[in-house]
Amino acid sequence: MLGVIHHLNCGSFAPFVVGPMVTHVLLVERPGGLLLVDSGFGTADLADPGRLGRAFRAVMRPRLLEQETALAQVRALGFAAEDVTDIVLTHLDLDHVGGVGDFPHATVHVHADELAAARDPRGMEHGRYLEVQWRDARFETHQAAEGEDWFGFGSVTVLGDDVLLVPLAGHSRGHSIVAVRDPEVADGWVVHAGDAYFHRDDLVTPPATPRVLRVVQKLLAQDDAVRVANQERLRELVAADHPGLTVFSAHDPVELARLQDPHQG
Repeated sequence: MLGVIHHLNCGSFAPFVVGPMVTHVLLVERPGGLLLVDSGFGTADLADPGRLGRAFRAVMRPRLLEQETALAQVRALGFAAEDVTDIVLTHLDLDHVGGVGDFPHATVHVHADELAAARDPRGMEHGRYLEVQWRDARFETHQAAEGEDWFGFGSVTVLGDDVLLVPLAGHSRGHSIVAVRDPEVADGWVVHAGDAYFHRDDLVTPPATPRVLRVVQKLLAQDDAVRVANQERLRELVAADHPGLTVFSAHDPVELARLQDPHQG
């Protein structure tokens, strides 16, 4: 059974026009070891920011703070790097995967199509993956099996019945959301939606996304038609108001603050 779920910020941004953004990462305490969902930036990214690319740094303006790395926050909670046994990635964009190098003993779980895209990029994919961040990772790839259903979505079990990878492509070829059982809510799930959406108002009905973020999501999408369709499926899931279902994106600072301090409402 899963224990405490920690909501971490493993990378702050301050892009012009868009406003402050975070890199929302989950740290889950499990009897067999710690689990990370996404990993943010790692210590090697801080040691050599140039490897992130001039364009990325100029546009996204990452702060690259040592105390925001997953490694620093794992240690601050009283654990060691070796206690992290598994990392589940929504996708392999450089702001989601940089921290895997700080946990060399961990098994890194990702959708098979995403790892294939990173290893053999096509078109715009050439600009989104940074092999040096993950080339030494111990990958275990997954694909949804026929008949495995999670709220109408195809899914695949990653760790027991408590952690699921739910393919939701569009932003990238093998982008997935990650559903983790909520130990505090009966039949509850905490759902890391990665970059399936960027802003909390993407999921209201009708969507009220700030225009600049609509443009950004379209520009970053590997297949925008698929992204839009899958975002609508996610919107319908949230609108159904299933008890115990908590959905959040990777980069919305308001969502992160609410989950770190539920009293904010």
